[in-house]
Amino acid sequence: MGEKNQTLVVGFVFLGFSGFPNSHIYLFLPFLAIYLVTLLGNLMIFIVIQVDSSLHNPMYFFLCHLSCLDICISSVTVPKILVNFLSQQQTITYNQCLAQMFFLITFTGTETTLLAVMAFDRYAAICRPLHYSRLMSSKVCTILVFATWVWGSLDSALHTALSTTLSFCGINQIHHIFCDVPPLLRIACNDAHVNEMTVRIASYFMAGVPLLFIILSYSLILRSILKIRSTAGKRKAFSTCGSHLIVVVLYFGNGIINYNRPSTGYSLEMDTLISTMYCIITPMLNPLIYSLRNKEVNGALKKAVRFRGESNHHNPVS
Repeated sequence: MGEKNQTLVVGFVFLGFSGFPNSHIYLFLPFLAIYLVTLLGNLMIFIVIQVDSSLHNPMYFFLCHLSCLDICISSVTVPKILVNFLSQQQTITYNQCLAQMFFLITFTGTETTLLAVMAFDRYAAICRPLHYSRLMSSKVCTILVFATWVWGSLDSALHTALSTTLSFCGINQIHHIFCDVPPLLRIACNDAHVNEMTVRIASYFMAGVPLLFIILSYSLILRSILKIRSTAGKRKAFSTCGSHLIVVVLYFGNGIINYNRPSTGYSLEMDTLISTMYCIITPMLNPLIYSLRNKEVNGALKKAVRFRGESNHHNPVS
């Protein structure tokens, strides 16, 4: 069946931007700007955490990996979109499509699980402060992050392997802006019941379980915070969770809409907007959320900028 796929369909055409036939060159600039902001913002967060010793703790260790994942998610989709804008052809080869799908599912699945791990870190810090150093030791943090990457990779490998069994019978137009499982299932002409069931079951494990874990963690966190008598103490506890909560709402909210919307009753333009929000806009917003709302990160960024300015002042370029 795999050979049949490649003889019948050697590539796909994305229809996501077909509603803007003469505007691709104008779309190129905003998408390029979004991609550069995503790269610079997440890279800046990563470097600042690595350089500033005051940020060497589990919370920021996980944030480093979140920044790496946001860079990866954006890099899997946006460069191909930019190339297609310039070439005026929204195409991708069969093998490139499978590769894009594999890495996209790997990174998004890993990020979903990582956000649950970050929620557990906040739970341990607020609800189990006396045991925090043991619960979130360096070894435990490394194992947890490694497990999230393995979990995301295994889920992706399963979906990608099943996608190679799909037959397209010459149909190569994808109603999407990048390769993903649901758009491919819509144009498959053979029985895809196993694939559809796998997607449904996997969504419960890869999204439903982490989301329930996050909700449970924050329910326990909220109960502990309400027991704090001082207003300042409550405010401090809430501030350590604020950025993570906003990221969770954005990521899971967009993800649920992206993967659980009905197959009918929505336009291609709406589909494109939802997909753009999920895999392109959200990775750009995450570093902004953490840098603006997190006092420690904000302070470290200001310190780095001030140090850079002093270095340039003492060492002027001749």
